Amino acid sequence: MAAARHLRSGLPLLQAHLAAAESAAVAQVSRGLATQASKPSQKQIKVPEALYGGTGNYASALFLAAAKANSLDKVESEIRDIVAATKKSPMFSQFLKDSSVPKETRVKAVTDIFSEAGFSDVTKNFLLVLASNGRLKFVERIADRFVDLTMAHKGEVKVVVRTVVPLPEKEEKELKETLQDILGKDKTILVEQKIDYSIMGGLVIEFGQKVFDMSIKTRAKQMESFLRQPVDF
Repeated sequence: MAAARHLRSGLPLLQAHLAAAESAAVAQVSRGLATQASKPSQKQIKVPEALYGGTGNYASALFLAAAKANSLDKVESEIRDIVAATKKSPMFSQFLKDSSVPKETRVKAVTDIFSEAGFSDVTKNFLLVLASNGRLKFVERIADRFVDLTMAHKGEVKVVVRTVVPLPEKEEKELKETLQDILGKDKTILVEQKIDYSIMGGLVIEFGQKVFDMSIKTRAKQMESFLRQPVDF
């Protein structure tokens, strides 16, 4: 997380660049991307799962670039640091979301801040593309989808369990074992517990595009619907 500290320390640069734009950075972006694209690929690399939409396309492109550079772990760490910085710094978050900031200003600020933070060329070039295309405001969503790809690549499955009280250790272990049988022994199950009083009891399990709703709230609604049905005698 050293990069995160450097990133926070570089935030004062942002204030300076918001006051003055330099268009020369645009040419640097083009040259940087052209240089990276010219490097030959030694092996065929594919994304582990298909993603759609604008953010999916950006996430897939970042995954391929990081994989070809053999730096998936480093890029993932840097992307997580960026998301963490947006949550800790309202100014940084506002800069990313403010579409009124001139492109030259965005590009120059991104170049300086992330170079100062010591980020990899893959991450820096990617952020420069987002800055040039006015897509920095989507960086959190792109980061989420990129992490989905890296987890799929590593055979990891994130499972979100919502309950009104934390699951006891024994029940969490049993849940993991059940999911392991369902998803396959080659998968690594990562359970994230979330407290959600709105479900009233029971639990809701989410992973991938699947949702298993065993909450009292849902059961109550189902019962209410059943009782409202006309009864034939």
